[in-house]
Amino acid sequence: MSPLASAVVHLNECWTANTSDGGKQNMALMAMAIPILPGKTDQWRRFVAELAGPRRSEYVASRQRLGVHERSFLQSTPHGDLVIVTLDGADPAGAASQFGAPGDAFTEWFREQVLEIHGFDVAQPLPGPPPEIMIDSHPG
Repeated sequence: MSPLASAVVHLNECWTANTSDGGKQNMALMAMAIPILPGKTDQWRRFVAELAGPRRSEYVASRQRLGVHERSFLQSTPHGDLVIVTLDGADPAGAASQFGAPGDAFTEWFREQVLEIHGFDVAQPLPGPPPEIMIDSHPG
């Protein structure tokens, strides 16, 4: 098993959110911890700066098309740096499976960046099974 396969983590949790028209929509959360390859953290920071800057409108449009809200966190550890990515929406796992789907220049650029920084192709299924949820603070 590759180091990535043992380090990619998925967490799925569901809840109901209010919609703008007063209705309800089931929402789900997916979280992944993805290792940054050694020596690639500065490149990851430049990648995120580009997503937040000149490519922001493409990034936001991409995630809106996929129906998810994405957040990314940098977690430094003694064993290396990780990116913790959360996706929430009606089907975050389905959206994640479409991150590398061919179609536009932004998606191709995003796919290339992830491959260089993390060492895996987002057009392929993420390795490893989802983890078991061990505890949840939600009452009930």
